[in-house]
Amino acid sequence: MKAAIIGGTGIYSISEDFIPTKITTPYGEVVVNILTFPKNKKEIIFLPRHGMNHKLPPHKINYRANIWALKELMVTHVFAINAVGSLNPRQRPGQLAIFTDFIDATKNRPATFFDGETGVIHTSMADPYCFELRRIITEQSKTKGLQFHKSIYVGTEGPRFETAAEIAVYRQWGADLVGMTGVPEVVLAKELGLCYAGIGIITNWATGIAHDHQRDEIISTVEENRRVLTEFLFELTQAKDLNQKNCHCKNATMIM
Repeated sequence: MKAAIIGGTGIYSISEDFIPTKITTPYGEVVVNILTFPKNKKEIIFLPRHGMNHKLPPHKINYRANIWALKELMVTHVFAINAVGSLNPRQRPGQLAIFTDFIDATKNRPATFFDGETGVIHTSMADPYCFELRRIITEQSKTKGLQFHKSIYVGTEGPRFETAAEIAVYRQWGADLVGMTGVPEVVLAKELGLCYAGIGIITNWATGIAHDHQRDEIISTVEENRRVLTEFLFELTQAKDLNQKNCHCKNATMIM
């Protein structure tokens, strides 16, 4: 079993020891970073979602190429980090969250690998975020003094921020957090049978909840959480024997 970390806004590199590697996929080329731990020879993959210098806006990210590349590298477990805004007064900037479900409010993104060329295939979304990975993260976080809110995520198209009226609607739908990159990433991972956990760094209040978005506030909040979160994930992937025995992720697709 092999793990990967996908880094969002403000998380473009997490170790100087990673080796950049170019992967060719049917959807384009992807550069990932591979680190092998000397002690146990375990590999971990790091993929900066926006590129090394945040040059890719949310709607231009090649989500299919990214997830396909991880599958090519035999990744089985994905820890995806997202900078998110909060719609929920109990989930405040500076805190962490783990996603339990999502709402798709994107508009123009290729959202599937299955376009009918190999028959009609449906994918279960009963548990989009692997419940076993969520259990492990929640359990292990207690040993590190970390706390994660359980949150419903709404994915929007971007690159603009959402309007106050849109946020009011998403609150009525039951969403806790909003972001621009979690969808269709989670769907594509499920289609390829990967165990996927979505982790949010809450960087700001969503539009209309409090003051408007401030770039420095968002970046500084990510920076405050980046080191402790990535160290936690490093340790988790090395300490835990990750497997797919206790979840249904690898069998989520159904051929009709």
